[in-house]
Amino acid sequence: MTSSVPKTLIRDAGGALGDLGTLIPLGLGAIGLAGLAPTPVLLGFALFYIATGLYYRLPVPVQPMKAIAALLLTTQVTSQSLVASGVLIGAILLVLGLTGWINGAARLIPRSVLSGLQLGLGLMLAQMSLGLMATSLPLGIVTLAILAITLKLVPNWPAALTGLVGAIALGLVLGAPGLMLPVADPVVFSWSGFPGVDDWKQAFSSLVLPQLALTLTNAVVLTALVVGDYFGQPSNRVTPAGLSISSGLANLFLVPLGALPMCHGAGGVAAHHRFGARTGMAPILLGTGLILVALVPGGLAMIAAIPIAGLGALLFVTAAELALSRRLWKAKPSCWPVIVITALITVWVDPFFGLLAGVASETLRAAWLRRAGDGSLQD
Repeated sequence: MTSSVPKTLIRDAGGALGDLGTLIPLGLGAIGLAGLAPTPVLLGFALFYIATGLYYRLPVPVQPMKAIAALLLTTQVTSQSLVASGVLIGAILLVLGLTGWINGAARLIPRSVLSGLQLGLGLMLAQMSLGLMATSLPLGIVTLAILAITLKLVPNWPAALTGLVGAIALGLVLGAPGLMLPVADPVVFSWSGFPGVDDWKQAFSSLVLPQLALTLTNAVVLTALVVGDYFGQPSNRVTPAGLSISSGLANLFLVPLGALPMCHGAGGVAAHHRFGARTGMAPILLGTGLILVALVPGGLAMIAAIPIAGLGALLFVTAAELALSRRLWKAKPSCWPVIVITALITVWVDPFFGLLAGVASETLRAAWLRRAGDGSLQD
């Protein structure tokens, strides 16, 4: 019993690093390119990660809201609009969770559609990972090989840590680019002012609406499904309603203080699990590490030393883990058209339209099987 505790702790510590391929490019990229204050953003992630680990007691991830982060990187968004988006989406998620409406909606989504969404989101992450690896393709390929060999031959070894150390060492030789980050400011939390009417309008139309569909599908419904697949009975707390409430509370209380809008994510679950995390200690350790990065001098420079291509390799492993799930391989042949249609629309448009296309095609599939006299409709 005692010997298994250090082994579990080591696996959790290694698995805690598995989702850095999403967290760093999006979360810290927003700091570098959008000019956000580094310390409040990092502390926001840290507090949400620690609270998540303490409550769920499983490696449930915390991630920046991808659509909002992407818009921050590509368009002009005021700091007040960012605050408004966090408050709005936090309130919506809190209402959906407290009323239990999100649980009812989740039960209505066919499993074939969920498999398609999972495949589509995995392909989206793979596309993003290849873009990151392309910044230094030799380094990305070598890091990916290190990760694959370690996971295959030494499954109990912290593969993510090994890959990151290898990427940093090779990056120094090749001069591979890392993230450009500002010097950490001494402000722990910041208040940018109360949003005005125009800020609320911009937040709702430009930030909340594009993000909400992705959050409900990936960060709530799919996250609960994937955690259940990996952990079974211990995941009884990780319900769509629970994830909706925890995300809602985090955004309502932390975004006004300078944090980025945050949520959970199915890809993060796959990442933490693939690299060894099995308990809530993984998010607690990562949250503690982020506090040190935020408050200890030189912490940000340490993160910036990780080559972008190395993070892309981490993300590629995560994408494969999410897309090629056991649920996908166990799907019945009649479900494959639904899965493929859902995945393709998810990649080409977005998860919300992928969901709509999947439900429509699943309805047609069920009707066709009924006409053919096949009563086996389950995937």
